Amino acid sequence: MRLKNKVAFITGAAQGVKGSVMGFGGATAWVFGREGAKLVLTDMDAANGELTAAQLGQSGADAVFARLDVTNEAEWQVAMKAALERFGRVDILVNSAGTTHVHKVEDLPVEVWNAQLDVHAKSVFLGMKHVIPSMMAQGGGAIVNVSSMAGTAGLGNAAYSAGKAATRLLTKAAALQYARDNIRVNSVHPGWADTPLARKVMVDIMADGTHDYRPERTPLGRLARAEEIANAILFLASDEASYVTGTEFIVDGGVTAQ
Repeated sequence: MRLKNKVAFITGAAQGVKGSVMGFGGATAWVFGREGAKLVLTDMDAANGELTAAQLGQSGADAVFARLDVTNEAEWQVAMKAALERFGRVDILVNSAGTTHVHKVEDLPVEVWNAQLDVHAKSVFLGMKHVIPSMMAQGGGAIVNVSSMAGTAGLGNAAYSAGKAATRLLTKAAALQYARDNIRVNSVHPGWADTPLARKVMVDIMADGTHDYRPERTPLGRLARAEEIANAILFLASDEASYVTGTEFIVDGGVTAQ
């Protein structure tokens, strides 16, 4: 019960339906629920988000779902207001929403570039902007921003990597600005993992019949499970990481050590 009575606001949390392959946000919701957190799940996928919240409720967790386009500031204001009205506080923010693309630079449409920077950088900025005032008023909190190993090395597509790198440094800047307010801000950098988003992208990449290169390029020899990333997020969100801020937690099976 490492998060007992703490309120966690998680973006990109719809892919958490039991019996399915989960995304990072959905897996984090289950890990946090197991550890006693009260949960505000958000996503644009309302059907799966509502189902995930309902299943968490059946398991004993106090969970609600709110539809949220993380690139829209007005929707952030509405969702955060609803969270505060329901629970009275937000102790943890996990910015986990994300998408990706498969374009090379010369083929990259400007609208895809803009969308990637919006969902991976602007959304993280908006989430922190709208949760930090309440965290300051209550005496502190923990923010975990989900970046990627592609935010530390050129291992992703161009716009995706740029957005994830922005998340990495935005995290560090915010950590320094709010350390004296007892608000810890850290980033998690997953490697290749088995998630719904990754499966969709690999279908596109492997359309020509090539094999999945990711396990053989990973020293541990396999893809991560979403729960393994969620466990790293849990550590940074919990009081066990009370002296950790401004850091990047790489969970990539050894890829970036090569």
